[in-house]
Amino acid sequence: MAYEEILFSTEGSIAYLTLNNPSKINALSKKMIAEMIQVLGEVAVDETIKVVVIRAAGSHFCAGHYMAEMVDGGVKEYKFIFDQCTRMMQMIHEIPQPVIAQVQGIATAAGCQLAAWCDLVVAEEGARFATPGVKIGLFCTTPMVAITRAIGRKAAMEMLLTGRFVPAAEARLLGLINRVVPLERLEAETTELAGQIAEASRFVLAFGKQGFYAQVDQPDNSALHYAKHTITLNMGAEDARIGIGAFLNKEEPVWKNR
Repeated sequence: MAYEEILFSTEGSIAYLTLNNPSKINALSKKMIAEMIQVLGEVAVDETIKVVVIRAAGSHFCAGHYMAEMVDGGVKEYKFIFDQCTRMMQMIHEIPQPVIAQVQGIATAAGCQLAAWCDLVVAEEGARFATPGVKIGLFCTTPMVAITRAIGRKAAMEMLLTGRFVPAAEARLLGLINRVVPLERLEAETTELAGQIAEASRFVLAFGKQGFYAQVDQPDNSALHYAKHTITLNMGAEDARIGIGAFLNKEEPVWKNR
């Protein structure tokens, strides 16, 4: 399918969703969000895909919402935009495949939210992250959800109140991103990480991702209760039998993905 503001491709079991409007700093227009929702929905049911990489064309990852679409609109229009963007963000957690953000340049406002909402983030050394809405009279409340969950209250509050740019090295220390690499290594490092993940069973990756988000905000006792029942179910899966047998026999597992 041809898209106007994104690109989509696959290489083996890795899918690449590329934000493709660099002249607008890959801003999340209504069309781009709709196309991302379409792709993520198709990826979710594609059993050949194990990992998704969200990346961007040009010098920057994403500048957030396309503000030109948000001038002189009414509440109904604004609600539609934020409903759609929220739906797209939710899908990143809901689809069975782990999602890696590959970030260069700036990731601001909803673009910072997009990176933070991905399961993992690889960024180049010059990347910068910010929630600068406070500077234009629009507090970044939707990015706030992702940022707070990624880095905690105090650091998130500072980003939200000041709108300052956080360089990649600091973002890694805060826990906003996983890896910082030279720009020339960004694509290779992201692909290598995706490949390491894709070595696992698709079933187990999906099972684990769902379990992670189900327990992460629960109290300790509830999380442990959930986890013990989840791993019991996992033990009954065919790929668990295959994987354990291969480990004991010092063989490479051949996954059935079930």
